[in-house]
Amino acid sequence: MASSQYQRQGLISLMKSCTQKSQLHQIHAHVIRSLLHQDQDVVLRFLARVALPPFHDLVYARRVFNNLWSPTTYQYNTMIRAYSMCGDDDLTKEGFLLYKKMKEDGVPLDPLTASFTIKCCAKDACFHGGVQVHGGIVTRGHQHDGLLMTTLMDFYSGCGRLDDACMVFDETTVKDTVAWNVLISCYLRNGRTRDALRVFDHMVAGSSGCEPDDVTCLHVLQACASLNALEFGERVHDYMKERGYDDAINLRNSLITMYSRCGCMDKAYTIFQGMPVKNVVSWTALIAGLAMNGNGVEAIDAFRQMLRAGVSPDAQTFTGVLSACSHCGLVDEGLLVFEKIRKQFGITPNIHHYGCMVDLMGRAGQLDRAYELILSMDSKPDSTIWRTLLGACRIHRHVTLGERVINHLIELKAQEAGDYVLLLNMYSSAGEWEKVTEVRKFMKENGVQTTPGCTTMELGGVLHEFTSDDTSHPRNSEIYGSLNEIGSQLRIAGYVPIISSELHNLTVEDKGYRLSYHGEKLAIAFGILVTPPGTTLRLANNLRICVDCHEFAKFVSSVYDRMVIIRDRSRFHHVRRGHCSCNDYW
Repeated sequence: MASSQYQRQGLISLMKSCTQKSQLHQIHAHVIRSLLHQDQDVVLRFLARVALPPFHDLVYARRVFNNLWSPTTYQYNTMIRAYSMCGDDDLTKEGFLLYKKMKEDGVPLDPLTASFTIKCCAKDACFHGGVQVHGGIVTRGHQHDGLLMTTLMDFYSGCGRLDDACMVFDETTVKDTVAWNVLISCYLRNGRTRDALRVFDHMVAGSSGCEPDDVTCLHVLQACASLNALEFGERVHDYMKERGYDDAINLRNSLITMYSRCGCMDKAYTIFQGMPVKNVVSWTALIAGLAMNGNGVEAIDAFRQMLRAGVSPDAQTFTGVLSACSHCGLVDEGLLVFEKIRKQFGITPNIHHYGCMVDLMGRAGQLDRAYELILSMDSKPDSTIWRTLLGACRIHRHVTLGERVINHLIELKAQEAGDYVLLLNMYSSAGEWEKVTEVRKFMKENGVQTTPGCTTMELGGVLHEFTSDDTSHPRNSEIYGSLNEIGSQLRIAGYVPIISSELHNLTVEDKGYRLSYHGEKLAIAFGILVTPPGTTLRLANNLRICVDCHEFAKFVSSVYDRMVIIRDRSRFHHVRRGHCSCNDYW
């Protein structure tokens, strides 16, 4: 018996030390010859070694599994776990099928079985399968397993069922910090970003019984960056300092991103400069932040410093550099960088790099050249590439090419409401009102719904939202009164509404009226109403800012001596004394 035990331990030790599949195959042959192929411990160790990374040979592992006389829960779990870790949808389905076989054969299911199966269902987008597993969890009374319940929350969130994810959270008997972090992650994934901030406040106040940890801070900084919630982000930063989390490189990188996306490049740069070690993510965050905030030359200079520091750029770094070139109209510099991606750094340009180049050429008016670049791509251009060119066609009123681009989107069956808005913009700018009417009719008949513009402003840690002609704010009448007064002052200073921003065929007076109450203008009026003179106004918009609102902000900055910082869908506009950081190039 001692000899058999010694042989068993020796085989297990050999399995752990294997570095090649051929070595595992030799051990397997020895296991079969030694009649150990039904030894539960040996087979489980061998199965795990073959099925899980680094070898992850599911075909061979399944053959071993199928030859077992009576697979145990642990062996089933190993196989289901292995399937949950692969990227092939057909293989992940096998994980759920094994789960069903376990139930049919009466093999006991434990929380790990359910957890691995849920991950298979999440990868395969098998909602009904996940619901079945959830039912089994309730039946077997496994709700006390916190890890299992968070896995279930993540599954529902990934399926777009946020309410179900929240229900699972409510049903979880023991809510630790991990559970709260997953809840925040679910909110972020489903666009409920403000709820993520609310959960952080709840945790800090002690109501949850769990304090935020470094992962919580990471998620909440992401939420702050998305919402342009600078004041809240600063609170999170202060909390990190108190808990000693701010030394971690990943959190410092997130702080750089948060401050950059809130328009505070000075603070982002201070964080960057204070880092004893800067990795490629740190440099990329800085470069992307500089690009977004209109500091294209500085972004390229940071890229050169990165190379001198011996840090190798990755694909995301080049996206940031090319974006900087695009926002600042540095065509020659952008072309040079694009050439270096493949030749000097051995990186194959991806769809984002091509998108930046199309944007760069398109903004510079080189539309035909941008179109030729798209047609020359090795891979098939996606809808984002075509939309980028369509945006350039709108800027330069190139109606013919714009119509051609729309046809490409139709071929891809990827046209969206925003594409038709761009087309409407082109037609209206060119005065082709009959075509505007045709497009509007098509949109109505096909149920194409546009995304309403929404502007947010954070004051005192509270986010205020404004849409065009909005009357929902508690201080609505004061805001409109303030806006009318501001409009009067700006007209005295020479402001004239740019009526080409209005896409309806109306009289000049009616166009001017419709432009007067865009969300950006209401937000600015609210900011001037409730903040002391000289306070910087920070706005975030979910769409591209219209030309008239951009001009309005420039006049406000001059007449009221205010810094106005507006983040639209793709970049920042830092407006001071009548001048914008984008140089009217966006």
